Amino acid sequence: MDIRSTLQSLAGALPRKRMRRLGRQFLAASSDCRGTQQRVLRELLELNGSSEFGKEHGLDRARDSDDFRRSIPVTNYEVYQPFIERLKEGNQAALLGRDNPLLMFTLSSGTTADAKFIPVSQRFMDDYRRGWKTWAIFAYDHHKAATGGNIVQFVSHHEQFLTSGGTPCGNISGLAVRMQSPFVVRCMYTIPFDVAEIEDPEAKYYAAMRWAMADQRVGMVTTANPSTLLHVARFADTHRQSLIRDIADGTLSTEFDIEGEIRHRLSSRLKPRPRRARELERIVEQTGHLYPRDYWNSVQFLAVWTGGSCAAYFDAVRECYGDVPARDHGLHASEGRMTIPLRDNCCDGVLDVVSNYFEFIPAEEYGNTQPTVLEAHQLECDHDYYILLTTGSGLYRYDICDVVRCTGFCGTTPLLRFLHKGAHISSITGEKISESQIVESVRLGSSELQLELDQFTAMPVWGEPPGYRLVIEQADSHSAASFDQLAERVDQRLQELNIEYREKRRSGRLAPLQLTRIPPGTWSRFASNRRTARGGSIEQYKHPCLIPDLEASQAFFRDYVAD
Repeated sequence: MDIRSTLQSLAGALPRKRMRRLGRQFLAASSDCRGTQQRVLRELLELNGSSEFGKEHGLDRARDSDDFRRSIPVTNYEVYQPFIERLKEGNQAALLGRDNPLLMFTLSSGTTADAKFIPVSQRFMDDYRRGWKTWAIFAYDHHKAATGGNIVQFVSHHEQFLTSGGTPCGNISGLAVRMQSPFVVRCMYTIPFDVAEIEDPEAKYYAAMRWAMADQRVGMVTTANPSTLLHVARFADTHRQSLIRDIADGTLSTEFDIEGEIRHRLSSRLKPRPRRARELERIVEQTGHLYPRDYWNSVQFLAVWTGGSCAAYFDAVRECYGDVPARDHGLHASEGRMTIPLRDNCCDGVLDVVSNYFEFIPAEEYGNTQPTVLEAHQLECDHDYYILLTTGSGLYRYDICDVVRCTGFCGTTPLLRFLHKGAHISSITGEKISESQIVESVRLGSSELQLELDQFTAMPVWGEPPGYRLVIEQADSHSAASFDQLAERVDQRLQELNIEYREKRRSGRLAPLQLTRIPPGTWSRFASNRRTARGGSIEQYKHPCLIPDLEASQAFFRDYVAD
């Protein structure tokens, strides 16, 4: 480490000591899953049971898990929507207890057309921050050299607009960054928080990379989705000449739409870095590109989702960032954190039993009128489940539609692996193809043919017989023959992974999978339109590797695929 890195590491020693205490407490709680979960449930019922929603459902009188289940059935967002509307108007008692103030709403795109307003209360935020600190100490203790490096994080702003009652709406990660200590933690972040306020996506990424590329001391790069990592790396390479010029001159290009006050605040912090600019120019001269693998030599790990459909991006991510470890930051959503992974290159995580109360429905019983509902300690290895969340923000037995697999235990607490969203299952003739099966089939098929696919989507198509199309963007770097083989390979692998699909294929009830190639830039246009229609931030956007609905598939081919 250089002197500055050493000093930074020393300055963070006390916060890390406190975080290690959280880590020890988390592991201790994991040894008593049932007891911890019962305590958390009692706390949450006492905290919010006196709300209008709680009283209406008798939650103010519930004393244990049996009372709790008798009081309220499995719920979804629509159950809470009338109460959330009152909460948006400023009526905290609609959903939250007196000692649990509302801080903001985080926006979730969900699976419907309208954005969901998920309340973030003080208890929820405390749990959220504790979960991140617990995750972080395990990651940093494994990568000690990263403690002397900076953090490149891509986030959106927590205050994109206000409700009629004056409550901020935006991205919870933005609020978490804003709440960090400005003296120790926040000074480790390379990208100024002002960048999160930029509305135009390209301008936002340009400004972020303007700071990030100038920093030689990056120890960790983090964002929610690996598609963001891939996009910013390629975006910066495309604009490398402008970025290098800005770094050399201490400027911020006027090519991008950045609001005047934000531009002024950002520009006032810039200084010329001619030496760094020359280093970047030499990289371009030697490689013909400008990728993070060459200009961030001190990166110890990437913090990003690795499970489910996100796994499809990692070959391309490693091409841009090099062979650095990836630390999955756990299964979490707008509604709450669910797991904390403890190892690199593995999406399995320990259930976060100290924050929320969890219940599980066996996947094979999901949709039944009276399914079995299990507590966390009752799960079995190699079985799949749907998660139900009870949180500090007034959600109870909330069906988040995530399918997970129990892969083991830490103490008595299950290790869970995210598989796919429950909505991401397609079944034309009873084959029940999941998004995770599509991802694995494409990964195996493309690997066999030595093809690199950044983004792809499988969609059902009607016909005689019906079948599936694998949609990819055109690429000139591989022969058409290789792509023609890809459809056959993916179809074979899918039959191996899904016996129902194999049976339908062999019986002729499903046609062979076919390949459709679309022009470059189509996925970017599709993502932009999808975000506009559904809400949510750029960082939250997840490219669907499976569109299960026939009508949605027909709309895609109508809108994006030329005849």
